[in-house]
Amino acid sequence: MLSKTSKIGNMWRTTGGITDKWEGKYNYSWGIASIVDMNEPLWLYAGPGHWNDPDMLEVGNGGLTDVEYRAHFSLWAMMAAPLIAGNDLTNMSEATRTILLNRDVIDVDQDPLGKQGHRISDTGDLEVWSKPMADGGRALLFWNRGKAPARIGADWTSMGLPSKLRMNVRDLWTKKDLGRLSGRYEAEVALHGVVMVRLKP
Repeated sequence: MLSKTSKIGNMWRTTGGITDKWEGKYNYSWGIASIVDMNEPLWLYAGPGHWNDPDMLEVGNGGLTDVEYRAHFSLWAMMAAPLIAGNDLTNMSEATRTILLNRDVIDVDQDPLGKQGHRISDTGDLEVWSKPMADGGRALLFWNRGKAPARIGADWTSMGLPSKLRMNVRDLWTKKDLGRLSGRYEAEVALHGVVMVRLKP
């Protein structure tokens, strides 16, 4: 399937249109979380020269909270999606600018390995995502789709890494280096929010 699709085009839309809502269907358009659920299962078909496109970004358009917009931007980066700004670039809040210009998150999206990240754990409202990186590390994302803050964690082995491997861990939104850790990482995640870290050898 991959060899056939890669000969058709460089990028293809995988979903209906996006709208500035958290989830659900609105006429012909879909909310952020619903779009993610459509695009994520197609991770095997993405790679350099053949990208899944879940539609443009809604960051800064006013329908969601900044926490939700950070989740939106992070998930698009994990899915190696095109980061096409859909807001008014001439009139942005500082929070919107900070989200759209987060170089650490953009680097995950544009990692040269070109792998699309995907769910490695799903317990209903709490999800763990992993994205292999060209340096042999991982981008790791915790997503809380629930209605209250929750603690989420992941073992190294769930990402195909040895449990004793020590990795440099950096939180991509707080921009804090958390030191060299092994075995497992966990964090408190806000409702509708994400925690996104980069694990480097």
